[in-house]
Amino acid sequence: MYSFKNDYSEGAHPRILKALTETNLEQVDGYGEDRYTVKAVELLKHRLKRDDVDIHLFSGGTQTNLTALSAFLRPHEAAVAASTGHILVHETGAVEATGHKVISVEVPDGKLTPKHIREAVESHTDEHMVKPRLVYLSNSTEIGTIYTKSELEKIRQLCLEKKLYLYVDGARLGSALCAAGDALKLSDLPGLADAFYIGGTKNGALIGEALIICREELREDFRFHMKQKGALLAKGKLLGIQFLELFRDDLYFDLARHANAMADLLRKAIGGAGHSFFVDSPSNQIFPIFPNEMISRLQENYSFYIWAQMGGDRSAVRLVTSWATDEAAVRRFIGDLESAGG
Repeated sequence: MYSFKNDYSEGAHPRILKALTETNLEQVDGYGEDRYTVKAVELLKHRLKRDDVDIHLFSGGTQTNLTALSAFLRPHEAAVAASTGHILVHETGAVEATGHKVISVEVPDGKLTPKHIREAVESHTDEHMVKPRLVYLSNSTEIGTIYTKSELEKIRQLCLEKKLYLYVDGARLGSALCAAGDALKLSDLPGLADAFYIGGTKNGALIGEALIICREELREDFRFHMKQKGALLAKGKLLGIQFLELFRDDLYFDLARHANAMADLLRKAIGGAGHSFFVDSPSNQIFPIFPNEMISRLQENYSFYIWAQMGGDRSAVRLVTSWATDEAAVRRFIGDLESAGG
């Protein structure tokens, strides 16, 4: 049984495990003040081409989102998110449990537009309602779509006009940045977002996300917020070492490119066999629509999620490739698809 359920089934890239093993018995300072974390932060700032940002390492995405958003927002302020947004659907109300409403906007492709955001803001008119203050985006989104640089620039302009913070969830940022046909670079993001994070868990790290706070007013006392939310890891070097390995060369991007390339193999073969897709997603998540009988046959050898019932005898499924996806397994899936009538 080979899994296409997610991009965190495997452990970590061997180079990261090697580095963790080699440094295992070294005694270093805790809580992210060790020399590995300091070097990783310096390296990330160099990659971002910005020295005037604060960088904090977290163990996971939900922890990052709830800590950041609860720190950035005043008690009456709310976040605006797409109806598929991770903070709205898949974090057990973590942000709302801190007292901040998440305003849901129905979208067809997982992406907010300036029009969506403007309508959400302007429909909240006075002090009898929560005040929209932060726009939450995921890049790539929960359904595999990506924001182009020009789309983010337009959203940024509206955020400036409406005095909104722009926050980008980057759990799958590597895949988004390496998707074909987009000019968005990692170093563009500090100029577009007030805060964002670089996801490691879904791109080769054992655990780890790097939060980048670009807006000065959001940086004050942030480590206090981290400690209060249980996010200040005593053995912080475990995170620092991983980001040091991911970014000391192009490993982070190489791994994301591999995940995308494996998805491209699936996408082309599935489309070539005449199947349509639930959404046009250029990242490492694809959503083909198959006959239910074919799905049952494929599930004998592969695990994946059924995403949506499409009516009749067809369903959309989600296939996710990762930094470690075996090309031979992808080609076996393609062959079994053909054998199942695809």
